[in-house]
Amino acid sequence: MPNRRPRPRTGLTREKVIDAALAYVDEHGLAALSNRKLGAALGVEGMTLYYYVPSKAALLDGMVERLLELSAGDLFAEPSGPWTEVVREFAVELRRLLLDHPAMLTVLATRPAATPSALGLLERGVTVLHEDGVPLGDALDVLNSVVRWTIGHTLGEVGETPHHEGTEPQPEQFTALDRDTYPHLARAFATGEGLDSEKCFHRTLRILLAGYAAELERPRGRRS
Repeated sequence: MPNRRPRPRTGLTREKVIDAALAYVDEHGLAALSNRKLGAALGVEGMTLYYYVPSKAALLDGMVERLLELSAGDLFAEPSGPWTEVVREFAVELRRLLLDHPAMLTVLATRPAATPSALGLLERGVTVLHEDGVPLGDALDVLNSVVRWTIGHTLGEVGETPHHEGTEPQPEQFTALDRDTYPHLARAFATGEGLDSEKCFHRTLRILLAGYAAELERPRGRRS
């Protein structure tokens, strides 16, 4: 019988397959992703990809891993400055990547770090905080909270929920608010006050990290 097991392809690597998957999803959407279509985009048979990613779940896990590596790999490997600054830079870079790859928002929100590389990255992140005096449980809490908030904020910025297109509010329904009924909201939407997503992200991130830092400085017995 002929050997039907997938074989490695010269010049192809797991990283290239995952990067190609991210690019494919950017262009066609997550629902369209399949080994057959991704293989065609790479110029190989879909079965070949199983040598690098053995399943659709493994491919998605690899895509999550790749985004985390790009956003935090260097920061966690060679941290500079206090833990608050390291985490702030991580969140800023994660938001930038998610704005570039919005179809990955729900994937990152629902799939935990599962690959050895992703878990290793999380381990390094916890180590950065722990070595700077943050207790283990608090270090995990900080990282989880910042990641979840960054994903949620970015999803709001993107303004579209994957697979629910057409349900988004129309901008004109806010710009035409009656000034007598909604005086403050009408003014805000007319002037843009309080509606700058970029400014809101950075300000809220500062407040979030400052709140954690202040809480951690309090004696343990006095924390709520």
